Amino acid sequence: MNFGVLALQGDFREHISALAEFGVVATEVRSVEQLEQLDALIIPGGESTTMSLLAKSTGLDKAIPAKISDGMFVYGSCAGMILLADKILDGRPDQISFGAINIAVRRNGFGRQIDSFEGEIQSQLGEHLVGVFIRAPKIESVGADVTVLAQIETSNGVTPVMVRQKRALATSFHPELSEKSWVHQYFVDLVRGKVT
Repeated sequence: MNFGVLALQGDFREHISALAEFGVVATEVRSVEQLEQLDALIIPGGESTTMSLLAKSTGLDKAIPAKISDGMFVYGSCAGMILLADKILDGRPDQISFGAINIAVRRNGFGRQIDSFEGEIQSQLGEHLVGVFIRAPKIESVGADVTVLAQIETSNGVTPVMVRQKRALATSFHPELSEKSWVHQYFVDLVRGKVT
């Protein structure tokens, strides 16, 4: 299986390193031609509006959702979650959405850069993780066909921070900044058919 990480902007190198921990060699993806070779794509954290503009300039804004529709596995962290969401509640008019997961998200929903934090995540997978939240998107609603895999306690109750819909996975947090990311292990297992 061929893995790639969208390398237009953001912390793509950290995702490549995280995958390497599990024996996966990933390609940096900057073109439609590189995307066509993939079975699985990670969309990293970064700045979702900038990624949108760069995706449009390379043709990836149309190619990525088409490839997802054809069955490619995809995982997005932070800004990647925003791009995979069906609805971006506070996005700019020119911001794109790949519509891979039936969720509505709010950009910087956990606060701005100064509000960044590490928090304990309650996982439905039986794991515990301290997640790194940096200008993280907040999931405001989840469709019936979406599985919540992890959540975090906030002052307003419990908030989903990791969701999956079929072959698409997303997290509000940055597991690539944690040691030996179980999220990347889960994604690799999903792609390899070890998770149903």
